[in-house]
Amino acid sequence: MPPSSAARSRILFPLLVTVFCCCLAQAQSPHFTIPADPFADPKHDPLNPLRYIASNALTAISFSLVLLVGLIESWLVYKDGGKYMLSLVIGCYTFALGLAFRFGLHVQPRSHGIYIAQYLFVVLSPCAFIASAYVLLGRLARYLDRPEYLAVSPQRITLVFVCSDITTFLVQATGGAISASADGGHMAEVGSRIFLGGIAAQLLSFVVFSIIYGIFLWRVYSRSQNLWYIDQHKAWYDDWRALAGALCICCVGILIRSVYRTVELGEGFLGHLATNEGFFYGLDTLPLFIAIAIFIPFWPGRFISSTPITQRSIEKP
Repeated sequence: MPPSSAARSRILFPLLVTVFCCCLAQAQSPHFTIPADPFADPKHDPLNPLRYIASNALTAISFSLVLLVGLIESWLVYKDGGKYMLSLVIGCYTFALGLAFRFGLHVQPRSHGIYIAQYLFVVLSPCAFIASAYVLLGRLARYLDRPEYLAVSPQRITLVFVCSDITTFLVQATGGAISASADGGHMAEVGSRIFLGGIAAQLLSFVVFSIIYGIFLWRVYSRSQNLWYIDQHKAWYDDWRALAGALCICCVGILIRSVYRTVELGEGFLGHLATNEGFFYGLDTLPLFIAIAIFIPFWPGRFISSTPITQRSIEKP
């Protein structure tokens, strides 16, 4: 069985605190002239890690929407069950917190403390969304009573991919902390490469997972037509295939974000993608928002019960 959320927290939190302390201690003093006005030319300001002034309007919109998703899905856990999706809910709150720190960067664009906080919360929170997708596929396979259609058993697919998620999380946390707390130079480059390796590994892992999920759905469709059409007489939003489609959309959103982050890190922290706020919202925040919001109308707890679907009378198409 995969480690519990509490166990993971006891492991990850001390490690992250250690990384933060070490990296902050290694931060070097700047060896350049500090411009008088941080708002005059942020794109060429070496003390501004974003290289732009964060928009309060975009921050407010994104923060409000992500927080709203977290609140609604918290209510859905209480109303319809699905505690196995709690990592998604927690990820919504941590992602919203990371976005909220951008309000501080608007006022103090040179603050490395605020930048470190927003950067780590924003780039690491999607690991919780990814973990939820891994768990959900195992649950869906057992609910449909077709675990043999998975390339890996439901128990192992959850364990293997969640462990992969934790590993890439730690690698990204280490690289992100080093990069965020270093004032340029060699340490920033080292941190960037570590983070790039972590997010590239995460992307590869999620691509493999998405392929396994696609094969699973194809096998259900091609080998169990009765099962595929069992909910055809229900409303579309009560059809199990709607939940399967929601997970597909979630996967696409996460893949878009992961590709963006991989290319962004490949360019470096001063590359075109990293220093333009529009790319951050269009290729990171928006795809992730869609990936998490899609489960509001298709909450897994409403679809997946403890009784396998095959124990119901199967209606032929």
